[in-house]
Amino acid sequence: MSSARTGVLRRYADFLPLTPDTPRIDLGEGSTPLVRSRHIGPALGVPNLYFKLESCNPTGSFKDRGMVVAVAKALEEGNRAVLCASTGNTSASAAAYAAHCGLRAYVFLPRGRIAPGKLAQSIVYGARIVAIDGNFDDCLRLAREYCERHPVALVNSVNPNRIAGQKTAAFEVVDDLGDAPDFLFIPVGNAGNITAYWAGFQEYAERGLASRRPRMMGFQAAGAAPIVLGHPVDDPQTIASAIRIGNPASWRKAVAARDESDGVIDSVTDAEILAAYERLAQEEGIFCEPASAASLAGFLKRATGAGGLSGATSVCVITGNGLKDPDRAMAVSRRQLDVPASLAAIEAALEAESDSSPV
Repeated sequence: MSSARTGVLRRYADFLPLTPDTPRIDLGEGSTPLVRSRHIGPALGVPNLYFKLESCNPTGSFKDRGMVVAVAKALEEGNRAVLCASTGNTSASAAAYAAHCGLRAYVFLPRGRIAPGKLAQSIVYGARIVAIDGNFDDCLRLAREYCERHPVALVNSVNPNRIAGQKTAAFEVVDDLGDAPDFLFIPVGNAGNITAYWAGFQEYAERGLASRRPRMMGFQAAGAAPIVLGHPVDDPQTIASAIRIGNPASWRKAVAARDESDGVIDSVTDAEILAAYERLAQEEGIFCEPASAASLAGFLKRATGAGGLSGATSVCVITGNGLKDPDRAMAVSRRQLDVPASLAAIEAALEAESDSSPV
């Protein structure tokens, strides 16, 4: 539904903190599809459910929207290196844009806690990777300390240029629908994205480009839900590695987005995330990473609860591509049949499976 890709810096230049000296770099980020649900929504009596496929960005996640602005501004300011702490997606994006612009990229990662696909991206883009014995919160603290002592640009979402870029996804949702949705369902990890979407919806409304603002519906994993619990989580645990964060950097702004929009920040269990992950793939043909499925898990929780969502227009943000975590997909797969090289054996196996499957 979106227009041809022109890159975030060009398409939304009037809404971004750019100057004539800001390099208009572009890896084709933004202008991602808004896909209407064909099965999940209608099955629940919710015909106006959409999926915003941020998984279609150049490095496979929403991070590219903010990273293009952060790296462009880093170049404008004369930096020759960028640094991020990451659970995977930020590192992939920072490394890609750094490579595109001839910058050095440094990445602080929690050792052993990164999905293979994301780590592979950082490696192949040429980032210098530092694996730290700790969690994401330790990595971000150390990244901030490092940048205070060295001439390196920090490109995590604590950098306001990141939020400025990420808000453009809200613009696209309005551009495609013709107005803001009633509800925006979104995963919450470090909480920069819910902050950015709310800023984008507010700005479009203030400029008269939207007649309303949506209710922001944020969802954390139950084992990593500091905002829901009201206190930091020292050892966050969830299969959704992208939102395995115990002390979100944008906590206060996320709470403001929730309260100002009359929304919620709630939690979903790993079982609910995995159920949504499989449904999204098998019923809609959309393969996302587990953290992305938290938005649909939250939608399902709301749609089947008291009040429902039957008359509402809802958008679930799909933040990252499923190929970033291939091990998870293989772990839930039950589709492979091992048979001899014989047509009769193939037919028998498929018939047996068909007979054992529910109609």
